[in-house]
Amino acid sequence: MATSLPPDVAPPSAVTVHRITATTHGRFLVAPAESPGPAPILVGFHGYGEHAERHLKQLDRIPGSGGWIRVAVQALHRHYSKSRRHVVGSWMTRQDRAYAIADNIATAVVRRAVRRDYATAPPPVYCGFSQGVAMAYRAALRAGHPCRGVIAVAGDVPPELQTDPDADWPPVLIGRGRLDTWYTQEKLDADLSFLRRTRAQAESLVLDSGHEWTDEFRAAAGRFLAELL
Repeated sequence: MATSLPPDVAPPSAVTVHRITATTHGRFLVAPAESPGPAPILVGFHGYGEHAERHLKQLDRIPGSGGWIRVAVQALHRHYSKSRRHVVGSWMTRQDRAYAIADNIATAVVRRAVRRDYATAPPPVYCGFSQGVAMAYRAALRAGHPCRGVIAVAGDVPPELQTDPDADWPPVLIGRGRLDTWYTQEKLDADLSFLRRTRAQAESLVLDSGHEWTDEFRAAAGRFLAELL
């Protein structure tokens, strides 16, 4: 039996979608290098449902990171945690995904602000966890400035970056936990295959862990950062 729409609901064929540019305030945390003088920049992107404070703590636990200016960027799409005790964020949803990516990718603004207030030694290294990995890759390729390297923990290369044959990929360190059901071995293999086709230096570690940071990976990240200097 056919049903009709209520009189106050327009039929789908009459609905059009409109978008406007709206101003919002981004947020990022900066931990200065432990020694005076120009220092390299390590910029991090947290995972889904996390916040910049949590990610900064992870950056701080990487051996040798005290010699870097650590920057943790907060995702623009903020919401409450499941416990409603914390304000957390995500980088995008399926709705208007490309627009959200463009808004979040304005890391050049963050970099300019850091360089204005701190003595820096560019170019930066980008680091991401889970959903933030895609943002780290995007920043490395799309932020409009050179990049020393990418540290990717439990996340994959976003599809739109795999269609640019002229992209200049920096060295990449990837970490995956054997028990991780989201960033699977198949995804890791696909990422490594793609990165090797681009002739990028790609190193990976598979750890006895789940979807998480580990001390073993932090140690590898510390060595990776030291080699980039």
